[in-house]
Amino acid sequence: MTTWKNDPAHSRLGFVVRHLTITELAGRFAEFTVTAEIGKDDLSDAKFSMAAQTASIDTDVAARDEHLRSGDFFEAAVHPVMTFESSKVRLEAAGEGKISGTLTIRGVAKDVTFNFRSSEVVTNPMTKKPTRSFKVWGDIKRKDFGVGVNEPAAMVGEIVHVSADAECSPA
Repeated sequence: MTTWKNDPAHSRLGFVVRHLTITELAGRFAEFTVTAEIGKDDLSDAKFSMAAQTASIDTDVAARDEHLRSGDFFEAAVHPVMTFESSKVRLEAAGEGKISGTLTIRGVAKDVTFNFRSSEVVTNPMTKKPTRSFKVWGDIKRKDFGVGVNEPAAMVGEIVHVSADAECSPA
């Protein structure tokens, strides 16, 4: 097994949620890590983990970010990290499929399944290391994880679209 780690400068963990049933607002977690344990080139034995610092939430509006860090949403002081641990990668085509595992937010752990895509391995011309990207995306229900339970869907949409892109190389 080889351990792959993401390059923070070339990785992103973002989300989009509807606001006031009018528009969609995007945000991200600025501090997160992705680790992949890979033995087989086809990824059939791959195990992925992600850890994001909830206090690193960034929506480009400082007051909103502080509210999202509060007990009304992520309660970052009590739950500083949200995590994902994969249990299965099901490839449906070359480098594409589904990734299932446990997502934990605010201490609430739920099994989820996301879409998954991996690039081919290339040699990074800057670092000379083998490098590949992983993309994960899908939807979760924020209230399933105790996030914003007192916020009506008319204010903050209940479905949150999650999208992660990680450029990784062997550690």
